[in-house]
Amino acid sequence: MSAIPPTAPAATVLETVEEVRDAYGQRRDTAESALAEAEVIDERIANLRLATGAAWIAVLFGAWQVGAVSWLWLCLPTAAFVGLVAWHARTARARQAAARRIEFHERGLARLDGTWPGSGPDGARFSDPEHPYCDHLDVFGRGSLFQLISAARTPRGEATLAEWLKHPATPDEIRARQAAVAELRPRLDLREDVALLGADAATAHRLSGLAAWGEAPRALDQSWARPAAWILPIPTLVACVLWVAGVTSGWWIVVGFMVARLGCQPLMRSVLEVVSGVEAPAHDLELLHGLLARIDAESFEGEELISMQGALSAAGVSAARQIEALSRRIAFADAQRNQFWAPFALALCWEVHAALALEDWRRTCGPHLREWMDAVGRFEALASIAGYAAEHPEDPFPQIVDEGPVFIAEAATHPLLREDRGVRNDVTIDVKRQVYVVSGSNMSGKSTFLRTVGSNALLALAGAPVRARSLTVSPLTVGASIHVHDSLIDGESRFYAEVARIGRIVALGSDGDRPLLFLLDELFHGTNSKDRRTGAAAVVRALLEGGAVGLVTTHDLELARLTEDLDSAVTNVHFEDQFEDGRMSFDYRMRPGVVARSNALALMRAVGLDV
Repeated sequence: MSAIPPTAPAATVLETVEEVRDAYGQRRDTAESALAEAEVIDERIANLRLATGAAWIAVLFGAWQVGAVSWLWLCLPTAAFVGLVAWHARTARARQAAARRIEFHERGLARLDGTWPGSGPDGARFSDPEHPYCDHLDVFGRGSLFQLISAARTPRGEATLAEWLKHPATPDEIRARQAAVAELRPRLDLREDVALLGADAATAHRLSGLAAWGEAPRALDQSWARPAAWILPIPTLVACVLWVAGVTSGWWIVVGFMVARLGCQPLMRSVLEVVSGVEAPAHDLELLHGLLARIDAESFEGEELISMQGALSAAGVSAARQIEALSRRIAFADAQRNQFWAPFALALCWEVHAALALEDWRRTCGPHLREWMDAVGRFEALASIAGYAAEHPEDPFPQIVDEGPVFIAEAATHPLLREDRGVRNDVTIDVKRQVYVVSGSNMSGKSTFLRTVGSNALLALAGAPVRARSLTVSPLTVGASIHVHDSLIDGESRFYAEVARIGRIVALGSDGDRPLLFLLDELFHGTNSKDRRTGAAAVVRALLEGGAVGLVTTHDLELARLTEDLDSAVTNVHFEDQFEDGRMSFDYRMRPGVVARSNALALMRAVGLDV
């Protein structure tokens, strides 16, 4: 059965979210039709196999018991059965491909509808509580940036995307990624094809050790292993020939077999070291080969993608072909596990020949494995961002400027919020307006605003489009203190944990090679107002002296008076609520100045507290 035909050209530019939704819906419907057709054919083949089996039994009965037909007639149902088995296998592959296409497009629709959290790898293993912002800007975990963006199929692809989100790139790297993402964005067919390959990243973890195996020193001494592999089976073969000729008894075959096995014994430790090192990755080589072949078949124009494609060759031979050759050698080694072939394999020193073949491959291609897998990882990270960009066609690439610090966003909203739920605000942070002190009542949107700034900075510095009408940003180091918790195990109070984290952020601002963008939520709210204001002023002053810029939120109006301590570097803005008829509402719009009132008592009364 043929592959499912695409319903749109390979490089169609979809300009609105509705066009993306329609494309996903049409392709899902096409795949569902193909799946239904494959299931019907599958059922018919199953019935035909039963009928063919019955015909074979009938012919056998007619030839053996009745003698009405020749034994040669058994060839017809046998050939028909073999053909049906092959057809059944192709149909099963078509069913699996259709199911994967359906899953691919349904996940895309879920991302568009905002129902995606919890679907797909969340990258939690890449999180680090000591990282300047990972745990505070929802980079990893359920409903995170990583889970929203990642479409990687290999551990290396996931690790590359995680690295880009954890460590902002240089301006030249960002611009190169932007160009590559822009080239990949319209290629829905390419992203769909990649989604159909092999296992998922969650089960493809065994590929992680492949590069290390390729770089390991050779374990088998070929100066005597190769001659031994050819010479040791000779006594067994000679004994077999003489036994068939009637010259000797069969016991000489046993003697030859024992000679071969005893001769191989000193090599077995090295043989096992060679073969076992590639056994685990072998299960996922189909996925790696598919990715390499699909990348190799694509035609690219941008320097970043052409460079990546060029890395997937060694001595003029494509990486895909080399991985295919490695798969054949592994299959050669696995053949000795067949219970019918195993005795012959032992007599022929099959495992030594297999190990030698693997060592030959490792000598030629092993040093290139890491480079190939790194290139695949870069492609998967770029393709993941391209998929995110395609699903947000109205989101622009930011303008990257070399000199800063600068973060100027127009109509920015949080990338994890659905378009119909996110409220857009402007923000301008530069050398003249270094700090926003964001005041406001509880639940008014202060913390979300910090995350909006931080998340868009991460997207921009990773090479992705941003959730804003426009964004101009310079190279920045991001440091955030938003989710701070106490630790019973470590004996740390929440206030102490916050102080320790703020200390690390201040050090990051003074020691880093690029300006710091700090995002501090409810700074020192675990102490009294006087100490909070004094401490906050000292922290912000130290950050500014180090060339940092950023935002500080508070619902303590004393802290909003930082403008008196730090002059014109601080800008007060606020979010507010509306409380009418016992109901509270928020518009999440940022306004200039300090908030005029608090909603704490109103919230207490709203839940029935007598205050």
